[in-house]
Amino acid sequence: MKFIRIFHLGVLCTLFALVSFIPVRVNNAIVAKVNAHFSDTTGFNLSATNPYHIIVDKSEYELYVYDEEGWYATYPIVFGSRDLSDKMREGDKRTPEGEFKIIIKKMHPKWGPELLLDFPNEIDIKKFNERKAKGLVPGKARIGGGIAIHATRPQEEWTVDNFYNWTDGCVSVKYTEMKDLYNYIPIGTKVTIRP
Repeated sequence: MKFIRIFHLGVLCTLFALVSFIPVRVNNAIVAKVNAHFSDTTGFNLSATNPYHIIVDKSEYELYVYDEEGWYATYPIVFGSRDLSDKMREGDKRTPEGEFKIIIKKMHPKWGPELLLDFPNEIDIKKFNERKAKGLVPGKARIGGGIAIHATRPQEEWTVDNFYNWTDGCVSVKYTEMKDLYNYIPIGTKVTIRP
């Protein structure tokens, strides 16, 4: 029994190592199947052991971390566009709003620590299709993806101090502070992004 659990843990570690080399676009259906398989075969549920919840407040330019006892930490952040409204389509540099979860932790070659979110999820796809049907989004527009919480480049922490929005729609944390956040936030953590 112990050998089987060690084997599953080894397979999971290998999977995470391989996933770190995959481009940012993620097939959410595959991720869901892997998570379901891992939970079913080991009986271990990551969300049951995760005490953290992240709230990104766009109007306050702050990321709040809560644990089972309440408020845990606050990090100043920036985004992609000065227009802080909800993401409408790929390329608009806006940060999406809603409920997400962290699906991958990896080191990006330019800005280091990165927590990839499950955007677009089912709710985002539904919103996008409704906006397209109403003519709010061009017919050939795509929804986009690859939204993450990630660091600034090491020498560009000033972007956060000066509220300089520079990403393509991601949430950016100072490089030194993102290393801290990355170290203790596990995969599966819920993330709420609000206006």
